[in-house]
Amino acid sequence: MRIIIYTGKGGVGKTSIAAATACNIAESGKKVLIMSTDQAHSLGDSFDMSISKEPTSVMENLYAMEIDSVYESEKSWGSIKSYFKELLTMKGGSGIEVEELLVFPGLEELFSMFKILEEYESGDYDTIIVDCAPTGETLSLLKYPERLSGLIEKVLPIKRSGVKKFGPMVEKLAKVPVPEDNVFDDIEYLMDKMQRLQELLLNKEVVSLRVVTTPEKIVISEAKRNFTCLYLYHYNVDAVIVNHIYPDKAMVGYFSKWVKLQEEGLSEIRECFSEVPKFYVELQQREIRKLDVLSDIGRIIYGDSDPDEVLFKKEIYIPDKDNSCLKIYLPFADKDELKLEQAGRELVVGVRNENRRFPVPEEFSGKEISGAKFEKGYLKISFDN
Repeated sequence: MRIIIYTGKGGVGKTSIAAATACNIAESGKKVLIMSTDQAHSLGDSFDMSISKEPTSVMENLYAMEIDSVYESEKSWGSIKSYFKELLTMKGGSGIEVEELLVFPGLEELFSMFKILEEYESGDYDTIIVDCAPTGETLSLLKYPERLSGLIEKVLPIKRSGVKKFGPMVEKLAKVPVPEDNVFDDIEYLMDKMQRLQELLLNKEVVSLRVVTTPEKIVISEAKRNFTCLYLYHYNVDAVIVNHIYPDKAMVGYFSKWVKLQEEGLSEIRECFSEVPKFYVELQQREIRKLDVLSDIGRIIYGDSDPDEVLFKKEIYIPDKDNSCLKIYLPFADKDELKLEQAGRELVVGVRNENRRFPVPEEFSGKEISGAKFEKGYLKISFDN
């Protein structure tokens, strides 16, 4: 089974490319589900039909759904939400303000990701295509499971034992209700789900991310930042799709000045993403929507390539052959924007405003960092002997 996630700056045509890919794979005979996690759903517009929060048949072998994050949130919260609601309504009413306070940033998006896990574990499809929100929201979505599960894993055992020991006293003195065991059970259930989700997303044999960009400098810059952050979080980017390329016959008159700008952009893409497979899509004479057009575009994008395959894979986090250093692949990172710390058995690596914790491999267990340098896209970390 395969999961292919499309991401990129808003307006680059992610939804159209994702839908065209889904049509291409479905036409090969595989059963495909395409899902949208973007709150501003446009998948139904691409297929020119109404799509609900449950899989809707689009054509033979192809199903589509627009994930309802509020619905998925209600499904996943359970006893946890009820307990928080009880705390918030102790001194006041239960108006709409309380419901709004219970919407934590990023949590609804996390529950959207649970829907991907649910459909994957059902085994009903050969391929799942995910049309994600614009870059920033996608990165938040992908790093949320690791960060939250790490926090819960450290805090939960302490809290449960503390509540059992001191809970009755706190409840009596502070008049604050103590959470029942089912609240902790729900948290453990969520933690288990997050762990499974994280393992799935990092399985490079199953999950690929594909960055959609256009030849404009601003968009390319964001694609490169996106690419670096995805590698920081150990995700596999197996293709770059360059959309909205002006054909030569359109580059006359008013658009003649775009010839040089576009060629510069395409040249930068070829150089910067030299190892990664690249697919090019010219600006079409017709709007990319409805099944017949999407099917045509799917064939144009991939040609003789099979979009369902893992098109590229690179080791991101590897010890050197002689175990003299640890290498972390961070393409397009700027040396001046990198930071590195050691916290016990973890390494904290930062790129701009993104930070990621890496477990120290067994080869370097018990050793301290002795130095680090950044060259040819790799952060090389040395340890003392």
